[in-house]
Amino acid sequence: MTRKYVLVINPGSTSTKVAIYEAEKEIKSNKITHQLKDLEKYARVYEQYDYRLKLIYDWLAKEEISTSSLVAVVGRGGLLRSIPGGTYIVTEKMIEDLKIGIQGEHASNLGGILAKGIADKEGIKSYIVDPVAVDEFKDIARISGLKEIKRKSLIHALNIKAVSYRRAKELNKDLSELNLIVAHLGGGISIAPVKKGKMIDVNNASEMGPFSPDRTGSLPVGDIVKLCYSGKYTHEEMKIKLKGKGGLSGYLGTMDAREIEAMIAQGNKKADLIYSAMAYQIGKEIGSVATVLEGNVDNIILTGGLAYSKYLTDFIIGMVEFIADVVIYPGEDEMDALNKGVLRVLNKEEKEKIYENEVDL
Repeated sequence: MTRKYVLVINPGSTSTKVAIYEAEKEIKSNKITHQLKDLEKYARVYEQYDYRLKLIYDWLAKEEISTSSLVAVVGRGGLLRSIPGGTYIVTEKMIEDLKIGIQGEHASNLGGILAKGIADKEGIKSYIVDPVAVDEFKDIARISGLKEIKRKSLIHALNIKAVSYRRAKELNKDLSELNLIVAHLGGGISIAPVKKGKMIDVNNASEMGPFSPDRTGSLPVGDIVKLCYSGKYTHEEMKIKLKGKGGLSGYLGTMDAREIEAMIAQGNKKADLIYSAMAYQIGKEIGSVATVLEGNVDNIILTGGLAYSKYLTDFIIGMVEFIADVVIYPGEDEMDALNKGVLRVLNKEEKEKIYENEVDL
């Protein structure tokens, strides 16, 4: 049988997304939903491997797709050691770090493990692409101002890189020729200056930068210290206030932008103020990172789920279009981005990377 398909695997906390691609065309896809009662049996993420692997094989059998027709398998990258962006072949050392959760436990850690499990049986290669742990910071960007704390690169790397490649292709240029500012606007907000293909700085979307649908973003340090020591909240309660019940959720009781825009349309002035304030902070952050590129910006890209909101994007564009032309790529297609990362390697547009060569072990 001719090998022509790429299998894409994207494990989430309660689902495993799978898709089959032939070149850039999606042939089949499915979201395998997992019941909490099935996942609660496992103390650690890695222990879910056999359970999820069987479900993937069951889906392939149902769709009558043989693994002998696969040319490669790619999984969502997990919380690995800090590495540069790119498409990585899954190695034993990578598997070891994914199993132990070197930077934390997350369902995405299973992506590379599942990919390798299927690929090895067929004698083909397995990959991950631009995981959350991508770190392309300049050293100067790591300094926080407090010697005990180092700024970290935790970023929506897969989508930011994917839309950067997309823009370069549309302009008929190599990504290394462009300076971009990419604002990923989702449940978390990452705003990155992308200098000649490298994400040289970014706000940590969980605790810095603009507030988002459920996160507070940057806060006045003195006030947050007082709140932490006020005796009103436990450590766990404070963590939830900052990520989960912060941002739009904390102010308006919902993190659904569609509901908030409906509230605004009905004349809710508070909703208008809060939603506009989020847009204002996004615009301000874009302006801030423009200085990292010394004002040499080819395009500003707005992407992620919130980029579907014309109300939001119009506000942001009004603030930042003096810096550079703004391009909107709403949503994020992780499956497509993973497939394209592999295609860049298979088509020899990009060299595959080896995990061990990129980190201090």
